Amino acid sequence: MESSTIQYYNKNAQTYFESTVSLDMGKLYEPFLQHLKPGAKILDAGCGSGRDSLFFKNHGFQVTAFDASEEMVKLASQLLGQRVLHLSFEDLDLPETYDGIWACASLLHVKRAELRNVIARLTQHLNTGGMLYMSFKYGGGEYWKDGRYFHCLDEIGLHKTIERIPELKVAQLFVSIDVRSDRTEERWLNAYLVRG
Repeated sequence: MESSTIQYYNKNAQTYFESTVSLDMGKLYEPFLQHLKPGAKILDAGCGSGRDSLFFKNHGFQVTAFDASEEMVKLASQLLGQRVLHLSFEDLDLPETYDGIWACASLLHVKRAELRNVIARLTQHLNTGGMLYMSFKYGGGEYWKDGRYFHCLDEIGLHKTIERIPELKVAQLFVSIDVRSDRTEERWLNAYLVRG
């Protein structure tokens, strides 16, 4: 992940936390949680505010969360009442495997050339039959905004990205509208992948 992207979140952590921590992500949780047994182990990969981790924790799941931004890690740790790991995708090497991996609006900051390797590394932390969720701004390009790098994907781009990760199969793909009231023109690609 680009250092300038991490610096953005360090510098704007409180503002970003306040603008995202209360968003209703229920429609995105549903297909993910339907695939998990009660008390399953979830890895929140690039957890940001910790919003999703808190939801999973409050519903009885065992949650491990990490983020590349040190300041976001502090805020998410306070929200969750547990330690959030300070890690980047590139440094991911955890001793455990998980029943579900949740990467909401986080992998979009990984450079295109590195994305396949990062997804493959996440897959190695996923149990057989486990589910990986990830979301990207919908499209086919790359761009920079406020010092942050963004990598957009559409259905074709997603399939091309994972075609050389044979363990992963697409369970569900759909496009949604941004849940933030001031961003309703933005669309997101939501991908639910199962490790075979």
